[in-house]
Amino acid sequence: MQPHRPLTQPIRRLYAGLDALASAERYLFTPVDIRALVPDISVEAYRALLSRAAKEGQLERVCRGLYLYRPAKPSTGLLLFHAAARLRAQEFNYISLETALSDAGVISQIPLNWITLMSSGRSSRIACGRWGTIEFVHTRQKPQNLAAQLDYDQRCHLWRAQPPLALRDMKVAKRNLELIDWSAVHELV
Repeated sequence: MQPHRPLTQPIRRLYAGLDALASAERYLFTPVDIRALVPDISVEAYRALLSRAAKEGQLERVCRGLYLYRPAKPSTGLLLFHAAARLRAQEFNYISLETALSDAGVISQIPLNWITLMSSGRSSRIACGRWGTIEFVHTRQKPQNLAAQLDYDQRCHLWRAQPPLALRDMKVAKRNLELIDWSAVHELV
């Protein structure tokens, strides 16, 4: 008697599973997410499967631990924000510093394709290839102490600091304050 064989090839099961899960809002997957779709194959076969999916243009590595499923056709330019939310899902994170201040019109120049967030996790910069860089800056602040100064940004899937908090974070993190338009700050406060 022959051992039981899956009815479809692993690559087809992978694509069918990703097609079922993916959308224009959910297009980033971790290796654990992907592995759950083909749990019956060996580690070596799984690595080969990821490589094949990348060669076929279906999966694209964004950074360590995160893949973009290209057929989902993300409709927004928010990949870095969505990647930050997925990468640090177990931490307290919020958009702050230069990114929050630029979006509020307080800073006119920030590097393109670079976002800054405060995080309860360690400080780090994560290169995301052609999409840019995510910078996490460690904070010891507790969510309950900042709740009144944060707004949830549904599009980004992250909390966002209101300008006064982002300014405080800039000072605490010893960031360059020269690009701040102080007249714009006074209008917001």
